[in-house]
Amino acid sequence: MKLGDVGNAGAAGYGKPLDGVRILAIEQMQALPYATQMLARFGAEVVKVEAPGAGESGRGSMPAMTQPDGKQAGATFLRNNLDKRSITVNLKHPKGKELILALAPHFDVFAENFKSGAMTKMGLGYDAVSAVAPKTIYLSVSGFGNLADTPYAGWGAYAPIVEAMSGIYDYKWGDQPPVTAPVGALGDISSAIFGVIGVLSALIHRDRTGEGQYVDVAMFDSVVAMTDLVTNFWSMGMREGGRGGSLIMDGFRATDGFFVLQVGREHQFERLAQVIGHEEWLTDPRLATRAGWVEHLDDVIRPAIEGWAADKTKLEAATELNSQGLVCGPSFSAPEVIGDPHIIERNMLVEVPRTDDVPEPVLVPGNPVKMSKVAEGPETMPPMVGEHTDAVLAGDLGLSDSEVAALRADGVIG
Repeated sequence: MKLGDVGNAGAAGYGKPLDGVRILAIEQMQALPYATQMLARFGAEVVKVEAPGAGESGRGSMPAMTQPDGKQAGATFLRNNLDKRSITVNLKHPKGKELILALAPHFDVFAENFKSGAMTKMGLGYDAVSAVAPKTIYLSVSGFGNLADTPYAGWGAYAPIVEAMSGIYDYKWGDQPPVTAPVGALGDISSAIFGVIGVLSALIHRDRTGEGQYVDVAMFDSVVAMTDLVTNFWSMGMREGGRGGSLIMDGFRATDGFFVLQVGREHQFERLAQVIGHEEWLTDPRLATRAGWVEHLDDVIRPAIEGWAADKTKLEAATELNSQGLVCGPSFSAPEVIGDPHIIERNMLVEVPRTDDVPEPVLVPGNPVKMSKVAEGPETMPPMVGEHTDAVLAGDLGLSDSEVAALRADGVIG
């Protein structure tokens, strides 16, 4: 899907569910920007507040693209900031804080993802914002939250940090060095999703009560929720983590790579044995229990499965196993994902045109939430640093050109 295209165009007449909702986001990197981009895709107007000059830290990531203003926009920024406007405000300047508090009542949601307690120290915490905008919902996404005492208050957090603290790395790798960020930004995107859920719930609550509230999402909490089996399995006696277990859940080699198969029930194991021609497994005492499947995965089961798949591609193997009622999928490379017919049909990649001399577009994941009465797109380019500063200050605060120029001369805005 190309930037500016409309998917499910027949639904355009219904509008979008968040049309009219306005979000002021003091955000950086991914945990909050992913959330506000999702809200923007459902119709919300998102005004992103950045520092004058270089803008938010996600712009400095690599690889990068040069925007029309000559500044670099890194990959983290590009994939999390479609459909937004950008203003630059110096939050360290007293007048900068005054500007933000003046803007807050004009927005339904005030969102930030600084370290726990940082916004309160700047005079822009929940109490300060709710005092001037009591109906505004305040969303915080931080490493360790703000509404309860935590020994990690003030700690910074990137996705791999909270993933490690959730226990999932120890569960999978034990005494070996963990493979950090094994599935991308789980810590960022999980907290973003929970932030979206919190905002939508708070909007409904405000419709009923007329009151805003504080939505506090900790990345650590979010990953503990996403890696639920770590604590749940341990509490039920499974003390070896991912090194023990009672199911086949692994990758197997085909002619062009790997496919992943999960077998966790006896009837599935019986079907697997039948499909690959090893029915003797059904009377083999070594394989009579689920624990036995795991114990003999590498010396019995893997050679048999890979022998069966030796003349098949990973997609052929997965297709045949699925046709026999087993759950399996090929381990795709990036080009295979990009060309996959499911991904294309579901509009799951958005082509963002380059603004430099590179011909290939930047690919950004599309909206995974499909709705029959909501059109997808048209999406707009990630903004340049401060691209909409003058328009927002004039439109929301009624500032004249001379007043905006004076703020810029004083270093309050970029």
